[in-house]
Order: sequence, then C-alpha cells, then structure tokens
Amino acid sequence: MRKATILLAALACSACAATPPPVNSLPAATVTASAETEPVGTAAADAADDPAIWRNPADPAASLIVATDKKAGLYVYGLDGKRRDFDADGRLNNVDLVDVPGRGVIVAASDRNDPLHALLRLYRLDTAAARLVPLGTVGGGTGEGYGLCLWAQGADLHAYSVLKDGTIEEYLLLLDGAPQARHLRTRKLATQTEGCVVDPRDGTLYVGEEDVGIWRFGASETQGTLVAPADGKQLVADTEGLAILPQGDQGGLLVASSQGDNAYALYRLPGMAPAGRFRIGAGAYGATSETDGIALVGGSFGAAYPQGLFVAQDGDNSPHAQNFKLVSWQAVMAAVQPAP
Repeated sequence: MRKATILLAALACSACAATPPPVNSLPAATVTASAETEPVGTAAADAADDPAIWRNPADPAASLIVATDKKAGLYVYGLDGKRRDFDADGRLNNVDLVDVPGRGVIVAASDRNDPLHALLRLYRLDTAAARLVPLGTVGGGTGEGYGLCLWAQGADLHAYSVLKDGTIEEYLLLLDGAPQARHLRTRKLATQTEGCVVDPRDGTLYVGEEDVGIWRFGASETQGTLVAPADGKQLVADTEGLAILPQGDQGGLLVASSQGDNAYALYRLPGMAPAGRFRIGAGAYGATSETDGIALVGGSFGAAYPQGLFVAQDGDNSPHAQNFKLVSWQAVMAAVQPAP
C-alpha cells in the first residue's frame, strides 16, 4: 500500500520516481533488469501488484511468470516478457503457485472483488500451453482479501489468506471435484498486513505488517515473533512483498520489498540477520520504484539467469502502465556479496 506522500511526489515528478525519498536507510547495491514484462492492461493507475514464478525443470528458459493486475485479473508471461494468457477475473491482489504431486501446478490469487468477503481464486497452470485453467473459488475469510501464499506439505496444499486488517486465515485446500477449503487456524496482527511467504521445508510462515516489519510464525503456531522491524535503515516502511530462497536444512535468504526507499532488504536464515540491500536501477530497462510484490526462485533459468530469477513489480513504468522487471539473482549476489 503506497504512502500518499510518495504517490503525490511521483505524480509531481514522474522522472524522479525512481529516486528514493529522503530517509536514513542503509546503503544499497545497484543491479539492472535483464528483461521486463509487457505492461498490464490497466493504464494510469496503481494496478500491477504481485508475481509468482514457475520454473520449468526440463527447459528452464521456457519457465513462466504469473502476475496480477489488481484492477482486472491475472496474467501469464514468458521470460521474454511477452503476455501468454490473461484471465479477466477482476480485483486479484496477490498470487502464488506451487507444484503439488498428482495435482500439477496450482495457482491461487487473493480475490478482493467483494471487500467484505475474501475469496481464494484457484487455477491449474497448463505449463505446456502457458494457460490458466480455472478451478473455482473458496472462501478466504471475512474482510478484504489482500495477501496470499501457499505451502505444499506433500500432497496437502495449505493456503494463507491475509486480510487487509491483519487477520491471517490458514486453510487446507481440497481439490477433488469442486474446490473446498477446510479452515485450520487464525492468526492476527494489529495493523494493515499483506505480503507473506512460507518456508517450504518446514512450513514456517513470514508475514509483513506494513508499518511494523516482518513476523515469523511456526507451522502450527498462532502467536508470532517480530523478527525484522521496519527500522528505517535495513527495512523502510511500507514492508511489502516477501520472497524466500532456501539453502540446505535451515539456511538461505529472505527478501523483502523495502518500499519506503525503493530497495530490497536481505536477511540470512534462520536467524534473520541483515544480509545486505539492493536496488534495481536504470539500464537497458527502467529502474523499479514503490515495489509491491516480489518473487524469487533459485536454479538455472537459462543463460540470462544462471543462478536464479528475481521478479519485482514496478510502480512507475512511465510512460506505460506498470509492469514487472526480471533480474538475474547471480547479478544480485555479485553486487551485494552478503556475508555467510
């Protein structure tokens, strides 16, 4: 959710939109995008929001990105940034996907068409045709749908529906026949909350409370711990999209969109020690600013992304509508050089 002051500044000087606002944050390395998606269809509005990545293990260069236009629906893009599919399902805010054994690649999006009753809109991603196959909807809680993330525990698929008021509802999705959702537990943060991500190894849930920071919940816990405050230095509010790159049994990195200074904050797992910061600057493609959603998947995605792919929403893609920028994770690691 953008601060009004940042939005007014962007309107007053679109050429300056990629310049961080005057905050006392820590230095950030600069990388550039290797590609960008075509703009979303909603022009002159805050519309693009959240991406998810499917890595094609047989042909990594043929991997796909699924991303939201939160005014209009859900897109599928290739790594060349070209649009492959669009499902006009209205106000879909956040999206995630996971490959479920025996189910294929399941995509879920937070549906906020009814601000009083959140829905989870479900699809199967036809990876060969790069098309979304609608499966239906299930309830996502009482209130406005906002954030969403998924966790596959074997063949069981858990969905975390983050409502705008800070409520987090966890469901077990049942996909035999018409989709159903079995409620498992409720978590609650005090203020507006959106981004979330799950550690696929053990179900640890990380949630961003926008003005407060990043909370961690154990897989079955309803009481969380604030593990990364929005301190104005490493992480500048708003705390927005979250992404995770697991390594080994417990290690890896958590990445957060530090929207308040147009940067991305890295944390070393499992202890959440700060591990550096970076920005996406102008190069062959534009810089990013005011990023909402992010996604990160490791492994090769072809010659341009040999060690992983990072995708970030761009809040100002002037003179075009908003879009998503693609960045080599190898380039990020070379620029940041995080301590082990």
